[in-house]
Amino acid sequence: MDLPHIVAAGGIVVRHDPDPRIGVVQLRKNKAWVLPKGKLSRKETALAAARREVLEETGHDVSVHEFVGALSYESRGLPKVVQFWRMQVLEGPSRKLMRDVRAVEWLPLPDAIERLTRAHERLFLEHVGPVVLRAATEKTEKKRAPAARRKPVRLRTSTTPKRAPRKPVPLEPAVEAMLEAQATAEALYAAVEINDVAMTDAAPDMMQQVQQDAPPETAAPLADSAADTHDAKPRPWLHVIDRLLGRPSSRNV
Repeated sequence: MDLPHIVAAGGIVVRHDPDPRIGVVQLRKNKAWVLPKGKLSRKETALAAARREVLEETGHDVSVHEFVGALSYESRGLPKVVQFWRMQVLEGPSRKLMRDVRAVEWLPLPDAIERLTRAHERLFLEHVGPVVLRAATEKTEKKRAPAARRKPVRLRTSTTPKRAPRKPVPLEPAVEAMLEAQATAEALYAAVEINDVAMTDAAPDMMQQVQQDAPPETAAPLADSAADTHDAKPRPWLHVIDRLLGRPSSRNV
């Protein structure tokens, strides 16, 4: 069953080299300059036909974008409707033109409009051309724009907040004197070689020096007997001296 009208499809094809240009083709049979388009084959969609016709007539593969409009006119006594999409030429080698096409040219929009032979195509391109170029230019500029630099992300090494250093707690004079005496006794213990109850000849002199350096609050006379040891208050550092002298430790009394 024949259709009441002719259905065709094509494209407003844009190529950047580097300025955007519109593709127009010259037919071999009458040397007319027209927009790339053609009739649909059996069971072919308008979009598929538009891509195929543009590839055959311009020799370039394209990406198909938004629908830009339809053109209607009479051809061979029948109404003909041509649907157009915006298309962008893809990078790659061009192909051989189909036999019906004599030449293809890529022109700025004003020159492409002027080059077209048919008045209805000139009027159509004059209206949709600026919209097509604006969309193609915006997409190209967005693609070529350098990617925004991302700020480096600083990773936190610890989630625990830093605490202020603690201030030293002042000690009472008696406690400080006790610690100093204990440090002196430990130095004495480290200075001599102890093997159970053995000590060097210098140990008695160092022991006497410890007693002299100890403050009145913490010093206590050395006990010579078990009774004296019981009456005297044991000091933290006296067990070192007791061990050097081979006497029972004050801690055990």
